[in-house]
Amino acid sequence: MTVHSALAEGPVYLDHNATTPIDPAVTDAMLPYLTGMFGNASSEHHYGTAPRSALRRARDQVATLIGAEDGRIVFTGSGSEADNLAVRGTVLAAGIDRPHVITQRTEHPAVLQACRALQRWHGVEVTYLPVNTDGLVAPEQLATAFTERTVLVSVMAANNETGALQPVTELARLTHEHGAVFHCDAAQAAGKIPLDVTTLDVDLLTVVGHKMYAPKGIAALYVRPGLPLEPVVYGGGQEHGLRAGTEDVALAVALGTAAQLAVDDLAARGHHRIQNLRERLHHRLTAGLGDRVLLNGPVTARLPNTLNVSIRGAIAHRLLAAAPGIAASTGSACHSGTHEPSPVLTAMGLDPERGLSALRLSLGRWSTPEDIDSAADLIITAAGTDRHA
Repeated sequence: MTVHSALAEGPVYLDHNATTPIDPAVTDAMLPYLTGMFGNASSEHHYGTAPRSALRRARDQVATLIGAEDGRIVFTGSGSEADNLAVRGTVLAAGIDRPHVITQRTEHPAVLQACRALQRWHGVEVTYLPVNTDGLVAPEQLATAFTERTVLVSVMAANNETGALQPVTELARLTHEHGAVFHCDAAQAAGKIPLDVTTLDVDLLTVVGHKMYAPKGIAALYVRPGLPLEPVVYGGGQEHGLRAGTEDVALAVALGTAAQLAVDDLAARGHHRIQNLRERLHHRLTAGLGDRVLLNGPVTARLPNTLNVSIRGAIAHRLLAAAPGIAASTGSACHSGTHEPSPVLTAMGLDPERGLSALRLSLGRWSTPEDIDSAADLIITAAGTDRHA
């Protein structure tokens, strides 16, 4: 396997859930739209023809990745914007007094903060469902949370920290039985596992470029046919009237190309290769550290690239500082120099000590067995020097 140039000289990169390096094929595809094919896709003359065609092709490529034969693909500037369009757009378009929204406590901040803003400014009632020790929403709890004013349920496909895969199809079925709209943030799942909006039965689905080897600054929202949404950005009517502003064709092409590469990779069972490497990493850590290694999240129902483990007796941020040969994330957040356990792990019922000892190790397209073995050795060594218990 050819090593990505951005990763060739640096530490082992195990933070793909944070962001991914841009695939060289994506860079090559977008470059012409930054140079010669610069035209406005809305222009009817010669210079708009190629960009307009490229924009249409990019929508089709994203639609293919998520099995969206019908519906609209709306390009946005980020996953957070797509989530806001889905949540705010659905609620404001509902046209009822005191609408009710249901989400869950470990949802992405873009959804949680959009809900809180709707509570503050529009009097929206929001129910935040708890999760179990694996970080999963129980369909029975969703079933009891509906009211006659429920207009939206928003639950992500996969958690960014643990990789936990929510039972989206069952949650969407319950939502539709109660006449509400279902939004799924698939930022972490798209490109890593097969997704089909028809099988999932979702009305809205978020896809994010920089989580799947495209640049930052581009994402998309799938919108079911006929679903009314209030725009987030008003103006000239671009993006089906839902997101005004002259389209960034180069970034749209980048996302479309990344989507096509993901389709090809999934067909070639690339996600199974990644899962095997993830299991290799887990086994190496367990062999070296024994019962000090505690898995956070589901054993099987999680993303194939994600391993979240707590190492008993170690502080995660200190461990990573002692292992500069690895680039990874911890299960804690730093506020004014003080580390606090991740809200996701806390919501799962993990005690603070376990939360502070958590590592999120997320693999990607260019991860190799050599990377995995090197990372495991570095973590085992650092865990030995960082023991505080």
